Amino acid sequence: MLQSRPRVALFVTCLVDLYRPTVGFAAIRLLEQAGCQVEVPEAQTCCGQPAYNTGDRATARDLARNVIDAFLPYDFVVAPSGSCGGMIAHHYPGLFDDDPEYRARAERLGAKTHELVSFLTDVMGLDNVTARCDAIVTYHDSCSGLRELGVKEQPRRLLNSVAGVTLSELPDAEVCCGFGGTFCVKYPDISVRMVSDKVANIAQTGADLLLAGDLGCLLNMAGRLKREGSSVQVRHVAEVLAGMTEEAAPIGEAKA
Repeated sequence: MLQSRPRVALFVTCLVDLYRPTVGFAAIRLLEQAGCQVEVPEAQTCCGQPAYNTGDRATARDLARNVIDAFLPYDFVVAPSGSCGGMIAHHYPGLFDDDPEYRARAERLGAKTHELVSFLTDVMGLDNVTARCDAIVTYHDSCSGLRELGVKEQPRRLLNSVAGVTLSELPDAEVCCGFGGTFCVKYPDISVRMVSDKVANIAQTGADLLLAGDLGCLLNMAGRLKREGSSVQVRHVAEVLAGMTEEAAPIGEAKA
């Protein structure tokens, strides 16, 4: 565990800002409980991943430059999203192959950028949380978090410390849910088939609650569960770890 109180910048992400602010507040609570000094830079915008994935490198580069300028002064950058974290950590440097100064800045930023739960466990040394959630939960491994940032065991470790939680493993947990950012727009038929398979696997777990670390995946799966009449609730893992399940209704449901 770090001995000093690190200055951490929270990269909120577009989806959290627009659709699920509770996730941002949960992230702040968890980071502060772990001993971090947390700030939310006001100059932050989209990480540029949608533009990057559609081949608009000029826009992605402009957005990346803004993020680099806003976040580089901090000790660490943390995002409650493996996809945004992966974009910053792994794809920013390549946007500046013709600009050695900004490539070096992008590399420095990438080296200190982390997904939320892996930062809590791997950097801050957190092994347990004090939250309670009386539910059978299952966890979906989002593609970018798993494959680009190595997020796999960390959320399960912390979930097993939540009082009242029973973790039921999801069959094919590492298989894409079909969201894939712009993939679901370009290939809607394939995307629907993939998320339908995911929903069938969720049903096999007997879980009351589906969790993941990326809001795009969660919105996609919540929508399909709702359309198929499932009673399974959906939340970002940070909401459970922070003990904030009473702060907002499950994703896709109206607050009572």
